[in-house]
Amino acid sequence: MDTSTLFRLDGRIALVTGGSRGIGKMIAAGFVAQGAKVFISSRKADVCFAAAEELGPNCTALPQDVSTVAGCRALAAQLAEHTGKLDILVNNAGAAWGEPFEVFPEKGWDKVMDLNVKSPFFLTQALHDALKAAASAAQPAKVINITSIDGLRLNPWETYSYHASKSALIYLTKRMAARLVRDHINVTSIAPGAFASEMNRAARDHGDVIAQGIPAKRIGMDEDMAGTAIYLASRAGDYVVGETIAVDGGLVHGALGTSIDA
Repeated sequence: MDTSTLFRLDGRIALVTGGSRGIGKMIAAGFVAQGAKVFISSRKADVCFAAAEELGPNCTALPQDVSTVAGCRALAAQLAEHTGKLDILVNNAGAAWGEPFEVFPEKGWDKVMDLNVKSPFFLTQALHDALKAAASAAQPAKVINITSIDGLRLNPWETYSYHASKSALIYLTKRMAARLVRDHINVTSIAPGAFASEMNRAARDHGDVIAQGIPAKRIGMDEDMAGTAIYLASRAGDYVVGETIAVDGGLVHGALGTSIDA
């Protein structure tokens, strides 16, 4: 058994939504480092192009708003201008909303549910042919949904639609996996804990404080997220189907009565 290339992604083509910053950018950088050709997408074109330039010649920007079905189909069409196959899709684009129960607005429900649940489904649907074109029994294509530990347990804040959306996406991952495995497409999810990002400003701005509530006593680093995504995307993860991996320093499974927002 040769494990020297087990985690390599040479020759693979990947698309990471929300790939211009935060967790998406961590994953995109990890894929590039392992030899993949990576496309990143985000709503803000200038940020997307700047991130792609930073990540190097094997990264290409495809700016697009995937919060609608039309946007998902437009991104699939953009990708088709560059390649007819897709080995790895990372559904990372997401949104959060927090307001008290008494005043929580419909727009805070719809925005989050649309981007966090509906878009991963319809983008995968729009890219189904490209994923099938890359997939085989010997080398499955991969779809990795970025969920959250807030889909596995409660945080202390009133993020109603976010909790609901991430729980839904974890179960949607299982349902999609059951169907797409017959096409040699493996669907899995990563549930991040506290990583410094625009969405998780508490971890970004108060990491030392947040770390005290985490069994590992630190917030997540870029390598923690990149490493998990590389595992699932590479040959190393070919036998993992429908699973959600919590990457959280033990917060969900190792904490005793501890809670912290992710």
